[in-house]
Amino acid sequence: MAMDLNKVQVIGRITQDIELRQTPNGQSVTTLSIATNRSWTDGSGMRQEQAEFHNVVLWTKLAEIASQYLAKGRKVYIEWRLQTRSWEAQDGSKRYRTEIVGENMIMLDWNNSGGDNSTPTAAADMAPKDEKPGNDTPAVKKSKPKKEEEISVEDLPF
Repeated sequence: MAMDLNKVQVIGRITQDIELRQTPNGQSVTTLSIATNRSWTDGSGMRQEQAEFHNVVLWTKLAEIASQYLAKGRKVYIEWRLQTRSWEAQDGSKRYRTEIVGENMIMLDWNNSGGDNSTPTAAADMAPKDEKPGNDTPAVKKSKPKKEEEISVEDLPF
């Protein structure tokens, strides 16, 4: 039996400030762009660099956390899946956009005023944001909220 896998892991810097929006049914959502850079030495010994820009969509609590703690220039780890959506533009042409739908996030250049070196982690269904990660960081831990309704990715409207 063949198994399909759609998983993306990106570490990069946010290219613009984050704007939190609400869907008509009240769900929080934000989109952000993350730049990843790679460098190499070409055949003639010249150093080359290339930047890639990734479109990321975050929903519900993860969108709220990102809008509260992240800003342009911050380094972040995002994980989940690729999704391509399409729409018809005003000129009648069909447009496409491939995005990373993020479910897990780690803020990598976090400066904690408490002085410890813990790295905050977040997941779409995470517990309160003051929870500290375990010893196996950078893996993102998921835990279910105790008093809030859980929203699965399959319930999201797109």
